[in-house]
Amino acid sequence: MDKDIRIRRITAEDIDDVVKLEESSFSQPWRKADFEDLIDKPDRGCLVAELTKDPAVRADSGSIPYVGAKRGAPGRIVGCVVYRDIVGDVDITNVQVDEAFRRRGIARALMEEAMEQARAAGGVRFTLEVRASNTPAIALYGSLGFVSEGIRPGFYESPKEDAVIMWKYEARSNPLII
Repeated sequence: MDKDIRIRRITAEDIDDVVKLEESSFSQPWRKADFEDLIDKPDRGCLVAELTKDPAVRADSGSIPYVGAKRGAPGRIVGCVVYRDIVGDVDITNVQVDEAFRRRGIARALMEEAMEQARAAGGVRFTLEVRASNTPAIALYGSLGFVSEGIRPGFYESPKEDAVIMWKYEARSNPLII
């Protein structure tokens, strides 16, 4: 991951930036109220990836440098992960990284930190759904130990698409006990 990016918990000041990132990433984005509801909830977590300084765009990334001070300015939110703990089952509900900052390890860092925080709170099983066509995300989740456990037909809208259901079981958990 870029050394110029810091992973931290979301604050109220981040919500407008996270909503803009959400709207640019998903066809059915969460609303501002959805993110506001995450603040200070013991069973939910939301982490952001924040620029600590204006990073150089790598020549091999294929990304186009941003024009204008705000686009790459320190404090800018370039990624987000949302999760909730349901009695030890951690549902990762949302992972997103700004398109210009993908393929830099940010999603991996967000996922690893979210799982670490969830483990510290008692989480032992992790689950998520991902669009069947999102092969980069499926590969990332697989590299983190998630395995496909099934399909939710027609789960996503705009466009209509199946979801791959993925689970990761910690060594101390028993997948048969729910």
